Amino acid sequence: MTRAGVIGGGAWGTALAQVCARAGLETTLWAREPDVVRGVNLDHENTSFLPGVDLDPAIRATSDFADLAASELVLAVTPAQHLRASLTAFAPHAREGVRVLLCAKGIEQGSLKLMTEVLAETIPQAQAAVLSGPSFARDVAKGLPTAVTLACPDPGCAEDLAALIATPTFRPYFATDMIGAEAGGAVKNVLAIACGIVEGRGLGRSAHAALITRGFSELTRLAVALGGEAETVAGLCGLGDLVLTCSSPQSRNMSVGLAIGRGQSLHEALQGKLSIAEGVDSAPAVRRLAAKLGVDVPICEATAAILAAEVGVDDAIRGLLSRPLREE
Repeated sequence: MTRAGVIGGGAWGTALAQVCARAGLETTLWAREPDVVRGVNLDHENTSFLPGVDLDPAIRATSDFADLAASELVLAVTPAQHLRASLTAFAPHAREGVRVLLCAKGIEQGSLKLMTEVLAETIPQAQAAVLSGPSFARDVAKGLPTAVTLACPDPGCAEDLAALIATPTFRPYFATDMIGAEAGGAVKNVLAIACGIVEGRGLGRSAHAALITRGFSELTRLAVALGGEAETVAGLCGLGDLVLTCSSPQSRNMSVGLAIGRGQSLHEALQGKLSIAEGVDSAPAVRRLAAKLGVDVPICEATAAILAAEVGVDDAIRGLLSRPLREE
């Protein structure tokens, strides 16, 4: 494979296009925004979503899905709630057996489906793989050391894809458990909002550490209930991603939580932000999916309730702390 297409011209899509170009692939980046297309092609910079980062001049941007028709590998990087629409639009141009690397982290509202299920319904002839792990777009685009999980049911395919996009500073570890990789990426975004709320409320590092630890238990329970493996989420795509996203205001999800913890409404916390905090949309889906599967996820439930303005921050915290004592 020599040609890669990237669907999604946000910060993460642009960073992954940079990875593909550095790996020696002929790379085409599809973006919805005309300004992004012009900026990437003329100035080699995405000033809307990734300002100040010089992009590889070999990256070609387009707003026409037909330009991705020759791609042997397609990285789908549009936000989870928009992935179905993007894949449906690309489907007429997708070649038979195209490998689609799913890079969005979330659970589709309404259907409660993972991104692999959305792909199977929109481009059934595609071979699915999942990319997830602790990776800030700016770090990756600048070439800072990053390690991620690349999951595909076929071990040979996973290994081939990992080798294809690996660079001296971007290291994919291959795995076969796509469900675990997807669940880890989706739930950690919800927990990052919760960690931001704790931080914004000034509840201390002890509370922050407890939330990450107990949140990881929720993440693991849900992943296993979906059919994933606990070992998978104990790696980069679960625990690793959770630690990163819950520990830095650079995380879009944590920054939303910080604002809410400091007294802002969700509307105020999101105002003026171009990039999407996936956890905001995933929170209600995670809550409903956990209820459907009978999985106990009190932190995710409380976070969803806060985002929906069903309960105040202080009442939600009191509710979590007053739960019956139990074994760890």
